[in-house]
Formats: sequence, C-alpha cells, structure tokens
Amino acid sequence: MIEYLLAGLGVGVVFGIFGAGGSAFATPVLAMLGVSGLAAVASPLPAMIPAAFVSARKYVQAGNLDRRVAKLAIIGGVPGALLGALASKLVGGDRLLILSGILLLVIGARMLMPDRTGSSERCANRRGSAPIVIASSFGVGLLTGLLANGGGFLLVPLFVLVLGLGSIEAAGTSMVVVGILTIPTLATHWALGHIDWTVAGGFAAGLIPASMLGAKLAQRIPAERSRTAFGAMLVAFSIWFLIRQLT
Repeated sequence: MIEYLLAGLGVGVVFGIFGAGGSAFATPVLAMLGVSGLAAVASPLPAMIPAAFVSARKYVQAGNLDRRVAKLAIIGGVPGALLGALASKLVGGDRLLILSGILLLVIGARMLMPDRTGSSERCANRRGSAPIVIASSFGVGLLTGLLANGGGFLLVPLFVLVLGLGSIEAAGTSMVVVGILTIPTLATHWALGHIDWTVAGGFAAGLIPASMLGAKLAQRIPAERSRTAFGAMLVAFSIWFLIRQLT
C-alpha cells in the first residue's frame, strides 16, 4: 500500500505543475511496481477526478483558464472517451502500455521543437474554429478512453501546439477538461472490471494532496520554461519506460 501512496505523491506533483501526466505517468509507474497491464492502466482513474478539480482551482483563481476552449474540448472529448474505453478491451493491457510510452515520446519531442514562423496566427485561427477544437478533442478523447487516461498529456500539447494557448493557461484548461473526461472513462473501465481498488485507494491518498501542491508551484514558473520542462520530462521518461518494457 505504501508504494502506491508514494507513487501517487510523485505523480501528483507532476500533474499539478503541468496539468498533465497524472494517469499517463501513473500507468508505467504502477506497472513497474508489479500491477498487471489493464489494472495499471485503469486504477489511477478514481483519483484523477478529485485531483483535477481541486488543483484546477489554483489555475482558475489566477485567471489561467480558457473557458471557451474548455467547453468545446468537453463537447468533443466525452463521446470520444466513451468509445475509446469500450474499445480498450480489444487492444489488451500490454499493448496499451507500449502505446502509452510511444505517445509520450512523440509528444515530448514536439514540445521541445520551436514553433514555425506564423504559427501564432494559424493557432489563433484554429482556436476560433469550433469544429476544429471539437474534432481534435474527440481524437484526444478516443485515445483517453483507450488508454484509460485522464487525457492531460495529450490535451496540453493540443492546447499549446495546435490552439496556441500559453503553457500555464493550457495546464489550467486541461485540468478542467481532464476532470470531466475522466468520468465516462472511469465508469466504463469500472464496469469492465479493470480497476484494482486497493491500488486505486493508495494511489489517490498520495495524488490528491500532491497535485494541490504542484498546482500552487506552477503559478511561479514562466510559461516557456514550463513548456520546455514538460517536453524534456516526457522524452526522458518515455525512452526509459519503453526500453524497460521492450527488454
């Protein structure tokens, strides 16, 4: 039990600072602690809902929330999350773990790359298009449900790279959307019997308070430094995890 609590503490600080990585990092960490594939994928979910909403308060109070983007992302993401969660049983736990690691690597590498000339204008145009925001959020929701993930590690890059939000604003907006998207994902995986409640309880005991601390620290980090740190962390962690899983 203590190892799950410690895992929750570590992951919670990351989730609070970056608005992402809660269940994405939790799955590999729990797998390394001996939790089986689907249980490692789904058991962090019960902690994500309270952690997301509690931590989001810090971002909202500081004005780091794009309400329109959050609303459109929820409209697109919820049905995607339901479909993805239903399909997860067809993919299998081991494959989901590998897919999680690959996605972290690709997204982290892109976060470290500089934006191309004129990207701000293109991002603003995409952000102003409701169909684009909804459609891209549906894709995120689909992967969120499939990977039994809160979705933040996909939402933050979507908000930063595609829609042009600042890193801190993207984190705050992600927190709100993650809290909502996790509800149908949790309900579906619970019904499918994928959650180990002993693991879930210990993990939640660490994640929730640690995410509050992380959210408080995030308000003091410059946006560009936050983006670079998030990308570097994704790349380093994903390489290490994939090597471990494949060997």
